[in-house]
Amino acid sequence: MSHSSVEEKASSAVITDWRPEDPAFWQQGGHRIASRNLWISVPCLLLAFCVWMLFSAVAVNLNKVGFQFSTDQLFMLTALPALSGALLRVPYAFMVPVFGGRRWTAFSTGIMIVPCIWLGFAVQDPSTPFSTFVIISLLCGFAGANFASSMANISFFFPKQKQGGALGINGGLGNMGVSVMQLVAPLVVSLSMFAFFGSDGAAQPDGSILYLENAAWVWVPLLVIFTLAAWFGMNDLAASKASLREQLPVLKRGHLWIMSLLYLATFGSFIGFSAGFAMLAKTQFPDVQILHYAFFGPFIGALARSTGGAISDRLGGTRVTLVNFVVMAIFCALLFLTLPTHGEGGNFIAFFGVFMVLFLTAGLGSASTFQMISLIFRKITMERVKAQGGTEARAMREAATDTAAALGFISAIGAIGGFFIPKAFGASLDLTGSPAGAMKVFLVFYIACVVITWAVYGRKTKK
Repeated sequence: MSHSSVEEKASSAVITDWRPEDPAFWQQGGHRIASRNLWISVPCLLLAFCVWMLFSAVAVNLNKVGFQFSTDQLFMLTALPALSGALLRVPYAFMVPVFGGRRWTAFSTGIMIVPCIWLGFAVQDPSTPFSTFVIISLLCGFAGANFASSMANISFFFPKQKQGGALGINGGLGNMGVSVMQLVAPLVVSLSMFAFFGSDGAAQPDGSILYLENAAWVWVPLLVIFTLAAWFGMNDLAASKASLREQLPVLKRGHLWIMSLLYLATFGSFIGFSAGFAMLAKTQFPDVQILHYAFFGPFIGALARSTGGAISDRLGGTRVTLVNFVVMAIFCALLFLTLPTHGEGGNFIAFFGVFMVLFLTAGLGSASTFQMISLIFRKITMERVKAQGGTEARAMREAATDTAAALGFISAIGAIGGFFIPKAFGASLDLTGSPAGAMKVFLVFYIACVVITWAVYGRKTKK
């Protein structure tokens, strides 16, 4: 293919001929098109994570602006976006081959404007019922579903030896949205930014004014900009087109369910701790201004995810995942030593340090398990198609479709951790006054994952 015809394709919204595994095609401009789509995808996904985790910063402040919600209700609001996000990831995972990556990215980024605007108005009226906040938090979950379609879309653009790195960048910098939101929200709520919309703020006992609506409204202009960027700057790949019927057989594969469990332990922990950490720290160490530090954990986890893909490409995803789970189990056990008992003792510095390691390993494991998924599903599909006498081209196409569907579906199960972890903390505190009960469950789960990873993938192969 000539250089000019690759350029022609880059300027059209739909690319009909896409062959990333062909080195000549990749050199002549394929890599440029793939990179452009990746670098528009990243800020769209980052904003999705900002909106998805909004309630982790808003819930802590709701009672300061005149609401009277219980601790369990507030934990519920931080957990619900993860639930709807996880459930919606299943249909979202199948959307890119049906509608096209460009169209779907623009649509899924644009609809996030709705919960942001609504939440900004809801927090200004202390008579807003809890049920309204439940609906808004479920709508924020739509943002969490974007991850499945975004990762599936990017997986179509890159050749297999570059997928670990590309998915690591997209997922890792996307995950960075959690820490960006937790860093930005506490800063903007102290500024009068939207006074022309009649936003007066709520006076605090120390004389300051809290503009909680800013935490939601500050994302709206950026969402508008990147919705337009996706629509005008990204491409739909005709090669990625596939009906639902072609994608669903992936659900019959045993590896899909085993990898879902491992991803639940890594990404589920990352998103669950991101959602619940600020509320948990506030209940255990009420004297510490936790919102000043909450962003560190998700930041470390997202950085680890960005580099974890490349590390796994080099050392082998299974090896990285196995070591990672051992460290997670050890630090989960250490957490018990840092908690106060009956409101006495406890060490915030140690508590914070142990959680930072858990964030780091959750991020690293998210990348290494994703790299394992790509390799496992490509291998299974290629072998199956060739056994049926299919051509190399058909095997490649089906492998790309199967891998994208598997990535999306497994990411949906992983996201449920974002619901269970804050809910487990809330329930454990409610029943016993301590989060230790919830941590015991997580510890057993991490130990089980060490055994499963070694038994299923570790013995047969070192890769």
